[in-house]
Amino acid sequence: MKTHTPSKGMSRRQFIKAGAAAAVLPNIIATKAWGAENRAAPSNRITVGVIGTGGRGRDDMRAFMALPDVQIVAVSDCFADRRKAGQAMVNQRYGNQDCKEYLDMHELLAREDIDTVLVATGDNGHSHTAITAARAGKDIYCEKPMSVCINESRGVADTMKRLGRIFQCGTQRRSLGNFRYACHLAQSGMLGELKELHAEEAAFCGAFNYEVLPEEPEPSKDVFDWNAWLGPAQWRPYNKKYPERGYWLDHIDFSGASICEWGSHTVDLCQWANNADHTGPIEYYKEGDWYCANYANGAKLIIRQGLRFGSCPVKFVGTEGWVETGDSGQIETYPKSLLGNRGFEGGYPQDNHVKAFIDGVKSRQECISNAEVAHRSISACHVANICKRLGRPIKWDPVKEVCIGDDEANRLTARAYREPWYL
Repeated sequence: MKTHTPSKGMSRRQFIKAGAAAAVLPNIIATKAWGAENRAAPSNRITVGVIGTGGRGRDDMRAFMALPDVQIVAVSDCFADRRKAGQAMVNQRYGNQDCKEYLDMHELLAREDIDTVLVATGDNGHSHTAITAARAGKDIYCEKPMSVCINESRGVADTMKRLGRIFQCGTQRRSLGNFRYACHLAQSGMLGELKELHAEEAAFCGAFNYEVLPEEPEPSKDVFDWNAWLGPAQWRPYNKKYPERGYWLDHIDFSGASICEWGSHTVDLCQWANNADHTGPIEYYKEGDWYCANYANGAKLIIRQGLRFGSCPVKFVGTEGWVETGDSGQIETYPKSLLGNRGFEGGYPQDNHVKAFIDGVKSRQECISNAEVAHRSISACHVANICKRLGRPIKWDPVKEVCIGDDEANRLTARAYREPWYL
């Protein structure tokens, strides 16, 4: 198949922009074309703007800055201290003072010299920030979960497809050796007919918080931009507890809540193992202590606690064997012969996943956690949460993406945005 490489005099950035505007074709670039041994020539570096420089954002930034053909050039955050910390981190890494900081993300997105954007805001900001970045002509690496509700992630997937943007959701376990091999065993039939897919749910994130807190004095905008942090969520007066991650993580106005936290990883892996990246379960229900869902092919998703091997573990069970693994890197199979002497390389938690995104930006090929895939995975979590919130079974049509014969459930698949935010 014909490959495209930059013509003489064409910079990497010009090539990326041309590739996004034209038909998507494979692209293979020799390593030496990226410049010096340890650092690409400036014209051939992928430039990155960062929106959200909290703890997770800075972890992602380290993975981006470890790549010799990437340069972070700007950061934005509604917290001044986080914004300054992110800027200082970048300048220290590159040994200069070139990184610019912005309170308003739209100023960052207006820069034509920025190719890609890392979206690492709180959950409430993931979807609308990713869509806004795509409309500004940027490719996007977006942290998980990609949405607070189903209509948001559908909007992200549709926007990326319509505009031809490269998108990678931060479901980085798809790029880790032990999880990849576990999914391979399930997909390849080596476990026999797949019967059960076990996805761990975080014990620390199980409730739904609807609380409206009393008003407190709002900080000045140059310290913390409350309006920007609140984003598309319905208006309410400031209270210092809202922006605390330990609080908003369970709040339905600011996150998917409950199953969406670890489920954005573990349910995602179950979707992948079941070859269901472009569909989802068709019925959801509670069975004992756990929430379950059935796929049309007969496989059963079990969202539970108590699996082994660290955080975000999964287990896949077939008629001829099973595999279980988690963040510890340990992996166990039955029969043991399924594992053999196989070892698994690192890159945890997101190094390989970030590199895969940059490779996709260069080649204009869809990433393993592209927007449609991530939408389908988080949708399964959202429908399970609807089942949990309403306390009754839900039948789901994965083609039309509606709860069948249930108007109350369907109202929970979307949320209204306050002006001037829009999908």
